[in-house]
Amino acid sequence: MTSVSAAYRLWSASYDRDPNPLLALEQRVLSDRLEVLPGERVIDLATGTGRWLLHVLGGGGNGFGVDNSPEMLAQAAKKRGIAGRLICADALELPFPDGFADLAICSFALGYISPLDAAIREMARVARRIVLSDLHPNAVRAGWVRSFRTGGQKYEISHFDYSKCYINACARNAGLAPLWSLEAKFGEPEREIFERAGKGQEFESTKQVPAIFVGAWERQ
Repeated sequence: MTSVSAAYRLWSASYDRDPNPLLALEQRVLSDRLEVLPGERVIDLATGTGRWLLHVLGGGGNGFGVDNSPEMLAQAAKKRGIAGRLICADALELPFPDGFADLAICSFALGYISPLDAAIREMARVARRIVLSDLHPNAVRAGWVRSFRTGGQKYEISHFDYSKCYINACARNAGLAPLWSLEAKFGEPEREIFERAGKGQEFESTKQVPAIFVGAWERQ
């Protein structure tokens, strides 16, 4: 099992080159739900190579990307318009004043954060609304793993498995009220990614399992 910091150091150079069906599914179902107005301040936590940060900036938002992987941030910094908006920091200690942002996004990183309750309290401190997404617990129970391939080798990433009930409890204890939530399975738009990866035969069974969940909350 590879540590999170080592995993993203190894993965950073190929992260944007390797199509990821989970990220593609999230992009498809979440893009229209973020409700970022022009000029709103948005913090993209665990920004990685800046995927959601680019989306926010493209919609006129005033976005900032935070990640604790220097290697991933170095890849993000190569993208136009992102330089100067990236901060290397931990989700447990965000370098922003109280109420700094209108929205904080944390995409596919909850399973790499501990203690999660402290991280969600920190998100609630700096942002009025938060949006969280991650691998669906049903997918975990079905045997899906958090892994990647690079240099011809497969790496599984060390992680924590949090239930949706626990995530909701953390949000409630941080003074957040639920706005909406969604679950999503793979669909035809993701079939090509499976086929390109040589896993087309797995698509029909895989698409029966909820792949991701997304939730949004706001400060009470």
